Amino acid sequence: MLKRNRKNDHYWQFWEANDVTTVRRFFFLILVIAGIISIAVFFDWWFRQDHVASVPLYVLLSLIVWYGILRMIIIWINYLGIKKPERIEPEKGLKVAIFTTSSPGEPLSMFDKTLEACANITYPHTTYLLDDTQDPRFRAVAEKHGAVWLELVGLPGAKAGKVNKALQMVKEDFILIMDPDHIPFPNFLDEVLGYFKDEKVGFVQVSQAYYNQYRSFTARGAAEQTYTFYGPTMMGMYGFGTSVAIGANCTFRKKALESIDGHGVGLAEDLITAIRLHAAGWKSVFRPVVVSRGLVPEDFGSFCKQQLKWSRGVFEVLFSEWPRLFKKLTGWQRLSYLAISTYYLVGVTTFLYVAIPFLYFWAGWLPANMDFGIFLIKGLPIVIIALLIYLYVQHWLSHPPGERGLHWRGMILKFATWPVFFLGAMLAVVNAEIPYIPTAKKQLKVLALIPDH
Repeated sequence: MLKRNRKNDHYWQFWEANDVTTVRRFFFLILVIAGIISIAVFFDWWFRQDHVASVPLYVLLSLIVWYGILRMIIIWINYLGIKKPERIEPEKGLKVAIFTTSSPGEPLSMFDKTLEACANITYPHTTYLLDDTQDPRFRAVAEKHGAVWLELVGLPGAKAGKVNKALQMVKEDFILIMDPDHIPFPNFLDEVLGYFKDEKVGFVQVSQAYYNQYRSFTARGAAEQTYTFYGPTMMGMYGFGTSVAIGANCTFRKKALESIDGHGVGLAEDLITAIRLHAAGWKSVFRPVVVSRGLVPEDFGSFCKQQLKWSRGVFEVLFSEWPRLFKKLTGWQRLSYLAISTYYLVGVTTFLYVAIPFLYFWAGWLPANMDFGIFLIKGLPIVIIALLIYLYVQHWLSHPPGERGLHWRGMILKFATWPVFFLGAMLAVVNAEIPYIPTAKKQLKVLALIPDH
């Protein structure tokens, strides 16, 4: 047996880390198997002839129930692919640009803090402010922090339009797109650039985190909705070769963006860009580290505007990008983008769940003849195992100390905004256009306390 000493400390750390991961994966697999068995039992009970009261309504009810269960199974399978890339030291001398964009109405003080933080990033780079405010103060604040000011006014495509124009103007090989409401840490680029040693890597995404999430119920709930996604969900997608770009905090290889004629334009421009890059054969990396913190909506109105934009935008991927690029994607990429682009159907399914009881009370229409007690007995194991899985995968959260829990605020907020999701789906069906809606941002009076910094 090897003695633990300084000479083999690295060996023991590696072995212990992998041993813990193996044990966690084993117990997680047991939970998934138990979950699949409970779903199979429920399936056998659900689809029985004597349960059918009205064929059309029974079919409709079955579609919305099993849509939710199928999504849950896909998430569980995705968790089986959880993978965390080891840190790779970046090469020296890479040419790196940081893009941040400004629009009319955004507070100048926010850019003062963000550009100051960008200047403090240790890896050599050039920061560019892509500005269309026509306010001379923005040029002054850019120059104050050593950033290059580019005036880009009247371009179509909102944020993506400015990014694409700037791509034609800069010489750097790697582009970090930083939302102006995020404050990056000095080690940001050191954590992502090493992965570009693989010439096939097109972009590297890191976790998003927030420093204002404790300021209101809405802010806390909105942040809670992201914890699992920026942890086990994205780690699983990375394990299956499908980690996606999520707007802010994503570093791109310029050559990759040029290969798809620039950053995607749309309400879900990040997702459009990601699916096009994957279809073009580029690989992606998800690095689950917190190297910046930003703003999350603090009031319910701002949150609803953000969700309307996203719910309308992701359907652009479903109706346009996914069918067009289907043959160029891997099997799991097809399934992942289908799952992501149909996420906001939860608005439609919730509407139907609410409508079905009213159809019974008003018109006497009953979709199914089921004993409610037996329904609970058959369905409760699925709920319990799903909850256990949700809690168990929190071993892989990007920032476990502050992110573990039931996240009940996020659940309440999700249910409260189902009419917004429903509206987004309806707007997508009729192909109605809505303007690009920047998330409302409050002026930053202080740099906030960021313990990870």
